[in-house]
Amino acid sequence: MNRLLFVVLTCLVLISGCSSSSTGSAGATAPAEFKVRFDTSKGPFVLEVHRDWAPNGVDRFYELVKNNFFNDARFFRVVPGFVVQWGIHKDPKVSAEWRDKNIPDDPVKQSNLRGYITYAMRGPNTRTTQLFINLADNASLDGQGFAPFGKVTEGFEVVQNLNAEYGQTPDQGLIQSQGNAYLEPQFPRLDYIKSTKIE
Repeated sequence: MNRLLFVVLTCLVLISGCSSSSTGSAGATAPAEFKVRFDTSKGPFVLEVHRDWAPNGVDRFYELVKNNFFNDARFFRVVPGFVVQWGIHKDPKVSAEWRDKNIPDDPVKQSNLRGYITYAMRGPNTRTTQLFINLADNASLDGQGFAPFGKVTEGFEVVQNLNAEYGQTPDQGLIQSQGNAYLEPQFPRLDYIKSTKIE
């Protein structure tokens, strides 16, 4: 009996420990519209975000920006004429805290047009922290459930010129498990986010 109680208590401690996050509290509600300035290694760009386009996605994005989640994150997937993707934290411990914090899908209200930002996902209700900006009109993604929640209003040329030499080569599993300790020596010329700021 005492052994069973010990196991149950141990499990509860582990569960409560896993649920905490060093990046801030969950459930932030975003303003109806706002702008976010990204300062990157290539220069700045600005996103205009609309909560009514995808409220679940926008609330998560707002929370991540408020907590500086994207600072020093690499643009690890750059496919010219398609997308540029980022959103895995530089520290694998922080990535692990967010990996299973999925948000419910939003209905697709806007098309994946050039310059529009959307979450990457593995299937229904699997959005967490990874994002991409469409480098072309990718309307074929609309029917797959990719719901844009904002668009680049300034500096799209910066987004277009992010270093694409590594294409899709960086291994996302290794980024998750090792963070920038994997990316910096293996892909030293990847562009990255210096800071984000809500305007």
